[in-house]
Amino acid sequence: MRQLKTYTSRERNMYLTAMFGQNMIFNVMSVFTNYFARDVLLIPAMTVGIIMTIAQVWDAVNDPIMGTIVDKTRTKYGKCRPYLMWTPGLIYLFIMLCFLAPPFQHGAVSIWSNVGTIAWALGFYMLFDIAYTAGDIPLWGITLLMTEDEKHRQKLQSNARIVGAIGGGMAMLLFQPIALWVGPLVGSDRWGSVLVAFGFTTLGFITFQMAGIFVREKIVPVNKKNNMRGNLKMMWGNKPFRQVIASGVLGAPRGIVMLVAIPLVTYYFASKDPGKALLYTALLGGGVAIGMFPAQIMAPKLLSRFGKRNLYVFSCLVSVPFDVLMFVLYLASLNVKDGLTNPFMTALLFVLFLVKGVTLGLNIVLQTAMVADAVDYEDYVNDNRPDGVFFSGLTFVAKIGNGMSTLIYQSLSALVGLSGVNIMLLQGMLDNTDMIPRELMRRGSEAVVYSMESSALSSGQLYGFFTMMFFAISIIPAIANLLSVIPVWKYSLTGERYAEILDALQARRRERGELVEDGA
Repeated sequence: MRQLKTYTSRERNMYLTAMFGQNMIFNVMSVFTNYFARDVLLIPAMTVGIIMTIAQVWDAVNDPIMGTIVDKTRTKYGKCRPYLMWTPGLIYLFIMLCFLAPPFQHGAVSIWSNVGTIAWALGFYMLFDIAYTAGDIPLWGITLLMTEDEKHRQKLQSNARIVGAIGGGMAMLLFQPIALWVGPLVGSDRWGSVLVAFGFTTLGFITFQMAGIFVREKIVPVNKKNNMRGNLKMMWGNKPFRQVIASGVLGAPRGIVMLVAIPLVTYYFASKDPGKALLYTALLGGGVAIGMFPAQIMAPKLLSRFGKRNLYVFSCLVSVPFDVLMFVLYLASLNVKDGLTNPFMTALLFVLFLVKGVTLGLNIVLQTAMVADAVDYEDYVNDNRPDGVFFSGLTFVAKIGNGMSTLIYQSLSALVGLSGVNIMLLQGMLDNTDMIPRELMRRGSEAVVYSMESSALSSGQLYGFFTMMFFAISIIPAIANLLSVIPVWKYSLTGERYAEILDALQARRRERGELVEDGA
């Protein structure tokens, strides 16, 4: 039996190294959108929500355009690889320009100063998003061109999710504790965050560059030259793809957990103490990681036993009761000394985050695998392999999800007043006193706990801040998980049918010679 063409060990390692760096960069930018812009630059919450949602939706709409461009690309370096050579540098540049945005000024200042801040943040964020898309779609699309062996492809994609989670997790775990430590040393939280962003983004840029330098494409795709309209029609006509993307969009707000994590740890658990911030980020983020990594490692074996659709539905539904329990645990902690920092309560919360990690790990791997299957289905039915266009669907889901989550979280923040002057009050209290916000919210709704000039912060406001945050990371994901099951309940591409399609495709490629010899 003929041996299938596949990637070398060096290509695999360099691809995974790039995935590590790319996810590190993404989570550095998540800090900008979900914490730095509102809590350091002090841009009002609804303004942050609106401008980031506009940027995300605009870029998500552009994803199919970028996918079309990738699918039409033909160079001596391949189809996806050229983009992996030049996009990391642009991404690096635009991230640093975002972090260098001037602070928002509250009080009697020129409106044009704040308009400039908003324009700076929105403009460079949109440029970052465009550059990120130009690198993200080819980074995932090239996995289909590195091998014709489905098991190797699934293993590579599963390992990519694991390594990516490690890179992203390092940024998420260490960014805020280091920034809280560096900030006082350099004189401000803003410059502490800028310096830490520079460090992580530099490391991310260097490692992301490895895919463009070392990875080679093994399969030469034969694509129809579709225009944008044709690609949209093709995506809608591919039922498996349509079902997966619809499910992804409905379930996307479960990612709100990543948005709320830094402010929740900073204000509720750590009270801006760097050591405690590292401890609780490690405990809670570690719970997600400990659950996610084994789930992603086991995913390929579980797929062969239970099938993609069944495992995907399971990963969504099993999370719901545990999400709800998280909010119940928070409410119960209101009557417990030290709240959720009580060791017993923290242990229970750790278990709930661990379960969340298991379900997230399975969900992420399955979504990628099902989109890859949809590409093979399109190749089989219409003799067209739209790797770039279909993998743009994953970035579309990620960006729509991030936009939805940002708008939901910032809207809830505006509703309870966690914005602008109140954030200044909260940070002033943490910087200048020994008060602990989670304890102060017990005093009674009208009790003033901190004042500055003509503004004051009450116990009831603190209760509203923290209740909103825990509602966002529990009830919102529970609703999203329930909704995400609806489109795939009757998933059209069964395991048996897909195996037949794959055999037929491999035979067709051998007949046509659609493979690249080693060393090409």
